[in-house]
Amino acid sequence: MNSPDFLVIGHVSKDLVGDGYRLGGTVAYAALTARNLGRKVAMVTSAGPDLELNDCLSNVEVLCLPSRTTTTFVNLYTTGQRQQYIRSVAESTPPESVPAAWRQTPIVHLGPIASEFDEEMMGLFPSSLLGLTPQGWLRQWDEHGRVSPRRWARAEESLPRVDVLIVSEDDMAGEASGLRSLLRLPRLAVVTQGAKGATLYSGGQISQFPSRPTELVEPTGAGDVFAAAFLVRLAETDDAFESTRFANVAASLSVEKAGLASVPQRADIEKQQASRQ
Repeated sequence: MNSPDFLVIGHVSKDLVGDGYRLGGTVAYAALTARNLGRKVAMVTSAGPDLELNDCLSNVEVLCLPSRTTTTFVNLYTTGQRQQYIRSVAESTPPESVPAAWRQTPIVHLGPIASEFDEEMMGLFPSSLLGLTPQGWLRQWDEHGRVSPRRWARAEESLPRVDVLIVSEDDMAGEASGLRSLLRLPRLAVVTQGAKGATLYSGGQISQFPSRPTELVEPTGAGDVFAAAFLVRLAETDDAFESTRFANVAASLSVEKAGLASVPQRADIEKQQASRQ
């Protein structure tokens, strides 16, 4: 196995659309974002034999644990609000599945979408820049698969171990709203707010960053693009403000296309940043 400099862990997903599906999940969008930003990317995931990853994730080293099925979602949007249904869940991705050679990766992005691993995963990466998008620990689903928010029981004990927490405003609704009072615990926290931009929590300071105007086509994956772009830029600059601005532009570009083709290139992000100065 090669030595990556960006590692992402979590389930890929099948996002059902029409009569088919698109590859999705935090790890897919984050991996392609980091790759497009020049990183050597590796992924630990789990999926069924019905999913071919290599064609969709070129130049990403994928360790895919075998599973009888793939985590599968239906995303329905009404006036900008998403209602999700989960149809199946792949096998878990436990900490011991991460190769020892990958545990020194400089940037690690944990992206659970269906509680596929627990908080012990954080302990594998003491020397890494550790980013977390915890949506999989902030959701539950009923017998019909309808997804709703839930409280993250281990948030208070876990968040001090995180360098960067990135969470969407939508994910902190309902039972998950208690997370809002814990945003001071990680070194940095960012709340993404769709077309409104993002709010950065850093050193007791709260800063709002507006998004650029966009022509919305498909919002799925924008938060994952934001998260990976933020982590990469933070590793490059050690500047949380610049990283938020950079990630804001990356996410705004991603909503102008659908599926994994929405992940922007670095040159496009930098061009938009330059035009706003």
